[in-house]
Amino acid sequence: MNVADTARKYAEAWSSGDPDAVASYYAENGSITINRGDPIEGRKAVSEMAAGFYAEFPDLIVLLDHLRVAGNHVMFGWTLEGTHSGTGQKVRVPGWEEWDLDAEGKVAESRGWFDAGEYERQIAEGI
Repeated sequence: MNVADTARKYAEAWSSGDPDAVASYYAENGSITINRGDPIEGRKAVSEMAAGFYAEFPDLIVLLDHLRVAGNHVMFGWTLEGTHSGTGQKVRVPGWEEWDLDAEGKVAESRGWFDAGEYERQIAEGI
C-alpha cells in the first residue's frame, strides 16, 4: 500500500463531486468524526456527508497540503476551497484528518479538524 498515492487520490475524490468516490476510501464500517462532533459511521453515511459538502460547495476542491505516516496511522493535511452556494462567498479553509487504516489500506477511523469559526466567517464574508 502506498499511502501517499492513496492520500493524493483521496483529495482528487473530494474534488470530483462524486460522494461515492470519497466513501470508497473508507472501510465498509469506517467512520469520520469532525471537530469532536458525532461520528459518521459507514460508507453510506460518509457518502451522504460528502454530498452535503457538494451541496454547499458545488465547485469544491480539496488540496493535499502535507502528509505524515507512522505505520497505519496517517495525518492528512488539506485545504478546502470553494464558493458557498447560499452566500456566493469564496472559502479557503485548512484542516487535517487523522486516519487509522485497516489491513486493506482503507480508512477505519478518521478524526477531522478545522477552524469552524473561520469557516463560518468566510461563508458569511468571504476570504
